[in-house]
Amino acid sequence: MNGSTSSLPKILFILLVFVSVLGLATKATGQHKYLDSLDRDLTARFEQSAIPGCAVTILNSKRILYQKSLGYADIKNQKPFDLNTTINIASVSKAFISLALIKAIQLGYFNLESDINKLLPFTIYNPYFPAETIRIKHLVTHTSGITDNDSVYAKTYRFVITDHTDASSIALIKEADLGGDLTDTTLHEFMVSYLSTQGNLYSTRNFLNQKPGTYYSYSNIGSALAAYLIETKAKMSFSDFTHKYIFAPLKMSQSDWFINPKTLRSRAIPYYNADLAFPFYTSVTYPDGGLVTSAGELSQFVQEMIKSLNNSSRILPKKMVQRMVRPFFTNRDKIGNYDVTKYNNGVFWELYPDGFIGHPGSDPGVSSLIEFNHEVGIVFLCNASTDMAEFKSILKKYALKLSGH
Repeated sequence: MNGSTSSLPKILFILLVFVSVLGLATKATGQHKYLDSLDRDLTARFEQSAIPGCAVTILNSKRILYQKSLGYADIKNQKPFDLNTTINIASVSKAFISLALIKAIQLGYFNLESDINKLLPFTIYNPYFPAETIRIKHLVTHTSGITDNDSVYAKTYRFVITDHTDASSIALIKEADLGGDLTDTTLHEFMVSYLSTQGNLYSTRNFLNQKPGTYYSYSNIGSALAAYLIETKAKMSFSDFTHKYIFAPLKMSQSDWFINPKTLRSRAIPYYNADLAFPFYTSVTYPDGGLVTSAGELSQFVQEMIKSLNNSSRILPKKMVQRMVRPFFTNRDKIGNYDVTKYNNGVFWELYPDGFIGHPGSDPGVSSLIEFNHEVGIVFLCNASTDMAEFKSILKKYALKLSGH
């Protein structure tokens, strides 16, 4: 009898271990099934598209759950697109303005209610509402009244034209009316020129006939101005600030705002179509869309964002993270040209009804997307301008499955 009772705990232990292993095996089998289906759906969508190449990841705060690369970074030389391929990520760059701006607030430079004219070395006012104060919160929600005058903004692209640049690429740039003869080519010079009444590029067309905080109009230049405010207080360039406070802590060694000769060999060619490519380019207003990074390093950033939602950020304390992703608007707010049921705004982040947070991006020859919630995130990069809706739908569908939701 003593022998029977002593063996009972051992039997229970063995059964518990067996059930646990069986559960893990079942879960792994289920996930493997999802991965096969994801591979199939993603490959089919890619083959239906005209995209030269792309890289995607699905991840949680600890690891990459899925990664896939398809097509080419360089069609002519048959160079595959992979997780280390670097590419301009367009407006996903604004996610980095968000993190940098909140870091600057933590450092005591200003707050979201700050009057921009108390921070700038020149004065900005909306000519239609000269007595109204433009605040940082208006910049981060695209309600400042500062607008992108297309006749000027198109000239902020700085294409690298050499003796080896294909004539058809040069013709494409001219046909698209991109790039041009800007002389104010630093971020500071451009902001003064575009927004100061004394500037060479100043026009009332640079502003909307709308009070600050009352009308939504997506503004690249307003976004770049928010980054410039960091420069004015940090006494360093926005590029240097992000290298110090974001790229270095997250070990994003490939990432840069400008064309870096050290990583040029990893750069994907931006394509208009399979037969026609854009030359590499930077931008005068580089913070609004000029970051060059890889799907691998962008995944590290998204992992940090997931960790930040779970109070384990390496960069920001909990209360600063909450301020970064807190919705600005309610149904009671009367914001023109804005539908709060489609998404809300945090500090540059788009907050979606399904609980995901993210930002899309598109520029000549590139498309990009990141989204995440407390559990899982997705990254999509490709070297063509394309509709990302179906890719996004596939990735989010399987992201939720892989995360157990």
